[in-house]
Amino acid sequence: MKKMWYRSVSRPVGHAALFLFLIILGMCLLAPAYAAWAGMDPFKSTLDATITLNGQTVNVMEQSTEGLGLGYNPIGPTWEIGNYFLGADNQGRDVMTRLLYGGLNSFLIASAATIFTLLVGTTLGLVAGFFGGFVDTVLSRILDILWAFPVYLLAISLSIVLIAHGIQIGPITIESGSLWLPIFIIGVVFIPYVARPIRGQVLSLRESEFVLAAIGLGVPSHRILLRDILPNVSTTLIVFVPLMMALNMLTESALSFLSIGVQPPDASWGTIIQDGQGLLYSRPMVALAPGLAIVLSVLALNVLGDGLRDALDPRSKIKLGRG
Repeated sequence: MKKMWYRSVSRPVGHAALFLFLIILGMCLLAPAYAAWAGMDPFKSTLDATITLNGQTVNVMEQSTEGLGLGYNPIGPTWEIGNYFLGADNQGRDVMTRLLYGGLNSFLIASAATIFTLLVGTTLGLVAGFFGGFVDTVLSRILDILWAFPVYLLAISLSIVLIAHGIQIGPITIESGSLWLPIFIIGVVFIPYVARPIRGQVLSLRESEFVLAAIGLGVPSHRILLRDILPNVSTTLIVFVPLMMALNMLTESALSFLSIGVQPPDASWGTIIQDGQGLLYSRPMVALAPGLAIVLSVLALNVLGDGLRDALDPRSKIKLGRG
């Protein structure tokens, strides 16, 4: 009965997670179109702007009525699409527009960092596991050094060092304010989390009969890696994609919240939460909206990753009676 219940629920849950993720991603991709339609600039302060709400002209920045009445409070959510739907932040910028643009950058950084991590991590895992010996020892020790550092501590340390001056690798230069900098930092810190499992799988495949037969026939190493071994670890890589995206999104948000990730004038969900930190009591939606977006996106990606693992892992199918 328990197996039948799992089989009947897991697939709809996975479909729902995929649907939710695609909705959030689709909305973020429409950020430029939404900003143009609403006439909102997500990066320009509009402290003196006014809007028409219920037939009346209302200031975007309202005079504070608390304490001595000093300062101004941004307008709260109007719940009117294209008209400060989620209200304004402390610079009079439309929160909804910034939320979509911030999500676009968050997804871009998470996706690019995932691709970078998978490419480098898979390459290192394949080479270390297949060739073994001195090559495996050197690569494994490098991975162990990266693995020894807590992820966020390593990411924060790299960000603090590189955020001021950027980074230059040969002819490639990454400026300090470029989105490529957090992509590079996040991609590097998660390489061991991909390379080590892939190396373990390759070590096992290296002793399999079809690989030993190919070696005995004199097939070049690169052809064995690409045609025999890589297809057998591809299911693991597919499962890694949504899980790594979720981890990268959380890491990027944390770095941006600490002002060592995405730099102004760009925005991400982490920077928007930082902007709303001082408005938690008066305009909580400024921080709650991107926080909720992060939670839903990460939850959807994790559920999607679990669904892919169950669908692609033969041992999981056998356990569930689906083989």
